[in-house]
Amino acid sequence: MYPLKFQPILKERLWGGTKLKDVLGKPIENDITGESWELSTVKGDVSVISNGNLGGTSLQELIDENPEGVLGKSVVDRFGTDFPILIKFIDAKQDLSIQLHPNDALAKERHDSFGKTEMWYIMDADEDANLIVGFNKDVSKEEYSESIENDTLLDLLNYESVKEGDTFFINTGKIHAIGAGVLLAEIQQTSDVTYRVFDFNRKDKNGNLRELHTEMALDAIDYSKKDDFKVAYPNEENVVNEMVDCPYFKTNFLELSQDLELNVSERDSFSIYMCVGGSVEIENDNGTAFIQKGETILVPANCNTITLKTSEVKLLEVTI
Repeated sequence: MYPLKFQPILKERLWGGTKLKDVLGKPIENDITGESWELSTVKGDVSVISNGNLGGTSLQELIDENPEGVLGKSVVDRFGTDFPILIKFIDAKQDLSIQLHPNDALAKERHDSFGKTEMWYIMDADEDANLIVGFNKDVSKEEYSESIENDTLLDLLNYESVKEGDTFFINTGKIHAIGAGVLLAEIQQTSDVTYRVFDFNRKDKNGNLRELHTEMALDAIDYSKKDDFKVAYPNEENVVNEMVDCPYFKTNFLELSQDLELNVSERDSFSIYMCVGGSVEIENDNGTAFIQKGETILVPANCNTITLKTSEVKLLEVTI
């Protein structure tokens, strides 16, 4: 199987904007598009191949036909034929709701789902844009509950200013929100389980307040103050730089000014390349595909080498 491109799955969001079109060239048709799902097997939102002779085939169909060839044996042993990662680009014209995600055990018990560990790579940020990540002090469950009742939650939260290249790791239980003016790449476990705890009292297009998950969140929140979210990573040119290595995904950063060949014969995992700057031709044993900023490629597991042909590109490489 050759490097595979997919049709983006575009999502209107109350807080969305136009950067997915203006910066990344996505074919959006309104000014409230908040997400482009690049690789997904979430029910009802399954990615479809857009290039080559497999065009029109869904990612799930391809996995079902050849699980180990697409995913790798070690991935199939852990996850079966479920694609374990969801890949997105997100444009926040307005602040997203303040939220958190349950861990695997709680998500399995309540929703028959994976939990949702995720990471963000900032691609573009307006001046003074920020994120909310965690609390600004250790907080008790009682103090948190009082802040919800008194509408003072914002006073307990930690704000982080951001710029292009900043990277954040959001483990389960950590309260968080993407701030207005931020465009980012998101890598996460395959899960759409979110507990929304505050939404700035906004109303949807029908004049209704969005649902909050106040009670469900209480047992899922990590109430301690932690400084474990900002990812410090090397940025050596023309080599693979490790960013995140967690049980659910591994992410590397590559800034290339020349071609690079990777021996992946022992990887036993698919490889995802998100282009966050420039452009690149990606070649494996069975073909090539071209991507530029804002596009994503999946290289199936059953290949020995991956060659990245470029004069200027920034990539996030994601494996299991």
